[in-house]
Amino acid sequence: MEPRKLLEALQTAERLKDATRHCYTAQGRHESVAEHSWMMTLMAFFLWEEFPEADMDKVIRMCIIHDLGECFTGDIPTFEKTQAHEQTEESLLNAWVASLPSSHGDEMLALYQEMAERKTIEAKIYKAIDGLEALIQHNISDLSTWIPREYELNMTYADDKVAFSDYLTRLREEIRQDTIKKLAD
Repeated sequence: MEPRKLLEALQTAERLKDATRHCYTAQGRHESVAEHSWMMTLMAFFLWEEFPEADMDKVIRMCIIHDLGECFTGDIPTFEKTQAHEQTEESLLNAWVASLPSSHGDEMLALYQEMAERKTIEAKIYKAIDGLEALIQHNISDLSTWIPREYELNMTYADDKVAFSDYLTRLREEIRQDTIKKLAD
C-alpha cells in the first residue's frame, strides 16, 4: 500500500479509538470500539490451541476488521441496532473498502462475506468471540454501569453463537457463572 493511502486508511480507522461502546471498563469509563476489537484479537490468539483445524490468523484478521463500519456510524448496541442501521453501516463501509487498493479491499470484502455467511469454522469462531468478549467486559465492569436488560442478556446472549464448539460452550458457561456470582455479590 502506498504510504499516503496507508495514512488515510489509518486516519479513518483511528476513529474507532474515540467511538465508544455501551460497555464500560473496570475503571468506569466507556470502552472504545478499538479496545473491543483488540480484546477480541487477543482472545483469538489465546484460542489457537483449542482450534487446530482453524486458520486462527484469519480469525484474527476478522476480529481486527469486524467493526470498521463503526468508523462511520459509531457503535449501536446489539439490542438497539435495526436492519436500517446495518444497511447504512454496510453501505458506508463498502464505499470506504472500495477506495482501498484492491489487494486489501478484495481481501476485506472476502472476509466480510465469509463473516456474514458464518459457514466456515473461522467465521463461527470470530462471531462467538465477538459475543463472548462483550459478556466478559460486562462482567469486568462495575454492576452500576449495567442497564436492566443486561441482567438477562448476560445470562443468555451468545449461547447460539458458541453451540458449534464444546470448548466455547464451556467458556460461555464459565462466563455465565461469573455473571451469577457478580449478580449475587
